Amino acid sequence: MQGFLDTLATFIGWGNSITWGGLGGIWWLGILIAGLLPAGLYFSWHSRFIQFRHFGHMLTVMKRSFHKEHYDSVSAFQAFATSAAARVGTGNIAGVAVAITAGGPGAVFWMWMVAWVGMATSFIENTLAQTFKERGEQHGTFRGGPAYYIEKGLGKQWKWLSVLFSVFLIVCFGFFFNAVQSNAMAAAIHGAWGINPLLVGVVVALLAAIIVFGGIHSIGRFAGIVVPFMALAYLGVAFVVVLMNLGELPKVFAEIFGNAFGYEEAGAGAFGAVVANGIKRGLFSNEAGMGSSPNVGAAADVKHPVVQGYVQMASVFLDTILICTATAAIILLADVHMVGNIEGVTLTQDALASELGAWGGGFIAIALLFFAFTSIIANYYYAETNIFYLWHTRLSIFCYRALYILFILFGAWVAYSGSSDNFALLWNMADMSMGFMATANLLAILLLSGVAFKVLGDYEEQRAKGIDEPVFDARKYDIKGVEHDVWDGDAR
Repeated sequence: MQGFLDTLATFIGWGNSITWGGLGGIWWLGILIAGLLPAGLYFSWHSRFIQFRHFGHMLTVMKRSFHKEHYDSVSAFQAFATSAAARVGTGNIAGVAVAITAGGPGAVFWMWMVAWVGMATSFIENTLAQTFKERGEQHGTFRGGPAYYIEKGLGKQWKWLSVLFSVFLIVCFGFFFNAVQSNAMAAAIHGAWGINPLLVGVVVALLAAIIVFGGIHSIGRFAGIVVPFMALAYLGVAFVVVLMNLGELPKVFAEIFGNAFGYEEAGAGAFGAVVANGIKRGLFSNEAGMGSSPNVGAAADVKHPVVQGYVQMASVFLDTILICTATAAIILLADVHMVGNIEGVTLTQDALASELGAWGGGFIAIALLFFAFTSIIANYYYAETNIFYLWHTRLSIFCYRALYILFILFGAWVAYSGSSDNFALLWNMADMSMGFMATANLLAILLLSGVAFKVLGDYEEQRAKGIDEPVFDARKYDIKGVEHDVWDGDAR
């Protein structure tokens, strides 16, 4: 067994070096380290920095997102809550801790950078998902995402990229990400109350099966209730920690910025670890550019594709700028990141316990229980959409569901094993699958960005005419691959 795990670790390390850097010993020589931030800056520039220019309008769109266009459809808010459920998970608690442990406090700065430029990237990919969506198998539902906009927007000759992306996403979200989430839940609950991690895995698998078998409507309703509650509670506790340590904030910011640019580091290798860990953990958390959120972004029934672009920008802001920063504040203000070899969620638990007492560790376990569980059920829908794209059969969905449950149990087993090597292997598996998936999507949205900018221009043109809620008329534009009847209000 150990020989197999060692071989697997070598293969995964090779895959990560291609996407995340390290080829030939050069830390930045990897597709995503070299391309993710430049692509985000490109989208920001050509949208005239929409994440800042329209930040207020984004909040206005969010206020309207509770409205359903039709009684049996998915609202923009439900799509937001489902994508936020996937984003706001282990990456916000354990992921931030991993980034600080592996890269130092400066990794937090690079997480922020990924989020700010990622807001524009998320806007582009979700606008494309809405533009090229198609009707779902149930009345009032839609399906879409990168696999759909690659084939429809770029043409049949690019179907190979659609298939590759779908396979990468199924492996990433259907299997590895869920293993990471269940691992963090099992470890946190075991650390707080001593409950057997395997038992936690079994309970989580059963509860997830009950919810996800109800489809996107069931997932959307559940996420719409849980996500706002858990996010506000976690932010509230972090705010208390900040208030208790106001005098330490200047020191913490100096530590983050000093470490981010290598001023406190011993060379390019250490600086590379800061940047690479910040970008990896930032992308794992907010998923901007990864191609995941467009799968649920396409499901929303909205009047204009750009609406879901704004909604998903807000989801990135909530995830990283607010919640990840809250976790970083808890850890850095407690100053426990320099002590021992604790890692992952245990670091965050110890940090909060040092500030608020023993109950802090239990609170983190409960928060992670909600965060990770909602991620698990949202991840299911992402992978199911791509299973549906590839095969369209009941058998394929049945097989996927069986493997989905097995990987939840696998993550809990890693927590039960107590092996730091298994823990590292699990995160590296998630990184590799995420890296290949994001690479495929990044290529696609760069090639299709002109369509997104055209659709944004239509939205802004209508707003300039005084139209409060613009409506997209697909027949007005000759965009290859767009299904006009999807945007016919009467037909919907």
